[in-house]
This record gives sequence, C-alpha cells and structure tokens, in this order.
Amino acid sequence: MQDIVPTWVGATAKQMARAVRRGDTSATRVVADHLDHIAVADKAISAFRTLRSGEAIVEAEKVDEQEDLRNLPLAGVPVAVKENIAVAGLPTWNGSAAARSPVAQEDHEIVRRLRGAGAVVIGVTRMPELGIWALTDDETAVTRNPWCIDRTPGGSSGGAAAAVASGMVPLAHGNDGFGSVRIPAACCGLIGLKPGRDVIPARLGADDWCGMAENGLFATTVADAALGFAVLAGRRPEKLVEPSRLRIAVSLRAPVPGIRPDEPNRKAVNSAARLLVAAGHDAIAADPSYPPALSARGLATWFAAVARDARHAGLDRRALQPRTRRHIAVGEWVERRGLIREDDRERWRERAINFFADYGVDLLLTPALATVPPPAIQWARRSWLANVMSNIRYAPYAAPWNLAGLPAIVVPMGQRPDGLPVAVQLVGPPGSELLLLAVAGQVEVAAPWPRHAPGWPRVPVPAS
Repeated sequence: MQDIVPTWVGATAKQMARAVRRGDTSATRVVADHLDHIAVADKAISAFRTLRSGEAIVEAEKVDEQEDLRNLPLAGVPVAVKENIAVAGLPTWNGSAAARSPVAQEDHEIVRRLRGAGAVVIGVTRMPELGIWALTDDETAVTRNPWCIDRTPGGSSGGAAAAVASGMVPLAHGNDGFGSVRIPAACCGLIGLKPGRDVIPARLGADDWCGMAENGLFATTVADAALGFAVLAGRRPEKLVEPSRLRIAVSLRAPVPGIRPDEPNRKAVNSAARLLVAAGHDAIAADPSYPPALSARGLATWFAAVARDARHAGLDRRALQPRTRRHIAVGEWVERRGLIREDDRERWRERAINFFADYGVDLLLTPALATVPPPAIQWARRSWLANVMSNIRYAPYAAPWNLAGLPAIVVPMGQRPDGLPVAVQLVGPPGSELLLLAVAGQVEVAAPWPRHAPGWPRVPVPAS
C-alpha cells in the first residue's frame, strides 16, 4: 500500500507560520506543497485565474532568507488574492479578458500588507465579470463548489472560497460589495468576514461600489480569520477575548419581500441561537425594520455601481458579456433619473445602527442564504434577468449591511440534507469585528465544522 506523502496542505495558516518561524519547515516547502496540490485540484474546481508558481517560490525563498521571522505573523503562508485588485507583475483581470486592465506596476495596499506579514501570493482567483454576480463563471471556465462540483461556490469571490474549501490555500482575500465574501463563505462552509466601513482599505474600482465594497477574507478557522483580519487592517494580531453576556437579536425575515428561508437555513439559525444561549448569551426575536424602499434602493445602487466602474475603466462594452452590458445600461438609466442618493444610504445606516440601541442588543443573527446555491453552469450565457433573479432568490440577506456599512460575518453551521454546507450570518454595529470573531469562535468550539469539503484536500501519493 502506498503511504501518503507528508505535506503542509490542509494545515491552518497559524500552524504553517508557526512552523516556519521556528524553523521546523521552510516557506519554500510550504509553498511548493500547495503548488503541487493546486496543479491537481484546480483541474476540477477552476478556482484560479492564474498562478505565480515561479514567482511564489522565489518569494518563499526570500522569506526563508530572512534572519528574524518573529514579526511575520503569516511567515511562509500561501495566500490567494481576488483578481480585481492589483498584484505587481500581473494584469488585473476583473473577471474576464474584456475587463482586464494592464499589468500592475505596484501592489494594492492589501497585497502589500499580506506580503509585509510574510505571506506568499500564490495566484489570483476567479470572479464573474466586474464582480457583479453571486455566481462565478466566464467564457473560459465555470468555477465549482468543492462540496458538490455541480453547484456554484457563490460569488463574486467564488474562486477564493473554492480555493480555501479545497485546501489549495489556507487563507484567501476577497471583497464584498453586495455579499461577495459572505455568500461564497456560506456556499463553501467557511468563515467569511466583511469588515465595517473604513476598517480595511478598499480602493476598488471607481468609488468602492458607491461606498458599499470592503476587502475581507476567507478562512477555515476563526483563529486564522482573526489573524488575517489583523494583517489586512494593519493591526498587531491579538488573542480574541471571550465575550461577556450578550443580547443577540434573532431574525429570519428576509430584506426582500416575498422571500423566505428554506427549512435547512431556518434550522441553522435556530441551532446557532441555542448554542449561543448555552454559551451564556440571551437571544430575543427581533426583526430589523427594513424600509419598504430598501430593496429597490439596493438594486439601483448595485446597477449604478457597475456602470460607474465600467465608465471609470473606459471599457469597450461591445466586448463585455450580454448580461454585463444590460446591467450597465440599467445602471446608467438609474443614474440619469437621480435614483442614487447618498442621503438615502446614510438614513438606512443610521436606522440600522439604531436597531441595536432600540432593542438593546449587541448583535443580529440571520440566515446566510435563503436556499441552496444555484447550479454551476455558464450563467454568462443566460439572460440578465435570469442572473438577477437567481441572485436575489438564494442570497437576499447580505446586501443591506453593505448599504449600511456595518461589519458582518458568516459562520458554518453543519450541512443540509443534500450534503451542502449551511451557515448563519452575524451582524454588528460599527467597530464590532473582533466581537463578531469572538462569538464565531464560541460557535466553533460548541459545534466544530469540517475545515474542508469532504474528500479535500486531495493529498498526492508517491508513484508506485
């Protein structure tokens, strides 16, 4: 019988970095192990747009050459970066060849911080064109969910989530303008953190999707998520503090009228509430007061944000996908009619923040998704309306908190009867990122989740 080759694939980011700092292994070995795994795994998943194989090995060697690694919290850790931020030496693909910008001369601030912490950027992950959809595909590939390759990993940070869930990297960057971290995290059974406004530099597109988009991350453990958050936020990593007794509002109400969560998602929320009560917190039923116009206002902002990005980038619209062209056209129509008003978003932000004070609660617990992730198919070939409706039906819970600029986290809560993961969302007031992580940590201790999709990572074996 063949023995499995020892490998760092599947270890946590903290384990890898600790071993590199101690000299128990090398950054070069860690990165090489992951490149070997990606060479096999990504044929089935299509998570990466492009790899930096040679460059990553060179960067890992430079980490190994450093005399003092004590101040590198991510020493030698291979990470993935979403393809809509600049990585020096690579074009910024933005989801398709038609939206691609020239080779970047310098790193985005997020990439600079990751590298400054000792991480090695192993490649850039796929997203839908211009990051519009909660589905990840283009004319070159359909990105697939490692839990079930017939299902989408979500979007727009679908490639990043699929890479982490399959063990191709332990930690991945994503960004979230309308749920684009939290939705893939829920689809792929991961921790997915969207920070609040002005916590991590955004600098995305024309205007950060009308101020809605934030850079965030995916991880398989809360400890890795906390470490990654500290690096991206430019802070010193710190141990999470066990939260004192909290009051947590529990709501199943969808922000979009007419949508209800299915039974697995309802059960996930109920299970999470029971776990949190058992951990010493109080749970009360309380629905946010979603304004009647919130859904329409959110959709209008989504349309306009894409139109602004396309205009800012000077894209040739004739080369874009039909669904993208339609989205831009609707966004321009919305802008011409003056339907995008900063005052509207600020009023909703104030109302959302007041929810916590009005009910005397510290956090809000909701479903992460309303139903099962859609099939992994060529959505780019389907109509714009089919794409819009699919997104709204399965993932309505994320967008309000982008509009409000509040932090939110998705936490795995087991599996659906069909074997796909199920998750919940926790939302907090401004500045509550560490509290959200700490509460997620309590859920992790009480109900540990599989760190990777079943059957992944597929560790290589020696030749016979």
